Amino acid sequence: MWIQQVSLGWLTYEVTNSAFMLGAVNGLRSLPLLLLGPFGGVAADRLDRRQLMFVTQMYLMTVTAVFATVVLLGYAAVWNIILFALLTGAGWAFNMPVRQSIVPSVVPKADLQNAIALNSAGFNMTRIIGPTAGGLLIASVSIWGNFYLQAAMYVGVAVMAWQLNLATGRRETKDTSVMRNLIDGARYVWGERQLRMQMTVALLPVLLAMPYVSLMPVFAKEELGVGAAAFGMLMAAPGVGAVLGTLALAGSTDVKRRGLLIFICLIGLGLSLVAFSQSRWLPVSLGLLVLTGGFQMVYMSTNQTLLQLKTPDEYRGRVMGIYMLNHGLMPLGSLFAGLLAEYQGAPFAVTVMGGSVAALALVALATVRTLREA
Repeated sequence: MWIQQVSLGWLTYEVTNSAFMLGAVNGLRSLPLLLLGPFGGVAADRLDRRQLMFVTQMYLMTVTAVFATVVLLGYAAVWNIILFALLTGAGWAFNMPVRQSIVPSVVPKADLQNAIALNSAGFNMTRIIGPTAGGLLIASVSIWGNFYLQAAMYVGVAVMAWQLNLATGRRETKDTSVMRNLIDGARYVWGERQLRMQMTVALLPVLLAMPYVSLMPVFAKEELGVGAAAFGMLMAAPGVGAVLGTLALAGSTDVKRRGLLIFICLIGLGLSLVAFSQSRWLPVSLGLLVLTGGFQMVYMSTNQTLLQLKTPDEYRGRVMGIYMLNHGLMPLGSLFAGLLAEYQGAPFAVTVMGGSVAALALVALATVRTLREA
């Protein structure tokens, strides 16, 4: 995944030389989550979760291998880059809800926070290795090699998914229609005030913070004046912070004020982005991105822990599918970031985004008591 993000961003900027298109393409990878994410959640509650994991991984492998061949043959263009972003996004719309809903099925409830944090730490260890390897591979074997490597890794994940030992009891959701399942899941979320508030607050990092990643090639080339290898380091730095943050969270045996921790991390995320946008020295930029990644992943792990603890198993896939709608709105944030960077520059865009996250999180901290005390 991270090798793909580095490769797709670099390829898009080479083909278009446009900050707007860079933001648009990265945003389009998340657009299918907005349209298909809830249906992916329904699928996770209706179908065998192990088989669904396997099938979606093999689908992603096929799409990535085909696109690698397109790039290798020299046919990369804006239209097929956009098509690839949409097709992979569709695969993740069905993969991400089932991936999240599996975790409580394989660990005791008392260890759920530690499991989610360790899951995030493992994910972000690849976030450190992947971008660095991606940048080095661009410089050595070209972009197409990165896509072929990622296709091969999808196969490895599919093999591991097939070995999962999950309970496959009778699913009540299969007795009704898909639309009925979808409506029931939405009603459940709306009826639970804490879940509703978590879904709303989760819009802040998705719309205003995470899109900074789409502008990283601009910072690398124009603001810091570095090449592909250093670009990979910039993409990997948030992963270092994410691993450190989630390992610290996993080692915390008793976090009682998870809601308060969510707001602290959101404020820290916004302020670290503002500081990063003003840096013009690579070591300082890397350090600030480490902080950014740490705040972001501690927030996400804590938020997911609260969601999982609050949700019964029969609704878990649908709740996570609805939660993924927030990520589906990322195209709006990426488009906004790309437009702002196109006309006002990338530093100005990230300053506005980070400052908005910190300010809105402060307002929510003061007004949303239900989540603050969770």
